[in-house]
Amino acid sequence: MPRPPKPRWCQGPPPQRVFKPAGAPLGRLPQIPLGLDELEALRLCDLLGLSQEEAGVRMGVSRGTVQRLLSCGRAKVADALVNGKALVLEGGAHIVFPPPGRHRGPPWRPS
Repeated sequence: MPRPPKPRWCQGPPPQRVFKPAGAPLGRLPQIPLGLDELEALRLCDLLGLSQEEAGVRMGVSRGTVQRLLSCGRAKVADALVNGKALVLEGGAHIVFPPPGRHRGPPWRPS
């Protein structure tokens, strides 16, 4: 039995849950599930320009976990863009959102 995933801190739920090519009905498109933790890793590293280590501290996971999330997330986004598939953003019980007014990231900082 695999170990349960460690809680991963994410910015918050995205404003949209599905991104799809224009002009095509969602029901006729192949769908690719993109985890909210993969989206958060992409946001921190590719959008904000943080290192994988810095992103790991913000998310409360190791640098290696961030590297795996980035690799999977980038492959899924590329597949959706190149092959005209829909990206469906999905969460999980291991995703943690900060309460309103609190800084982003885990309540502790690894030493």
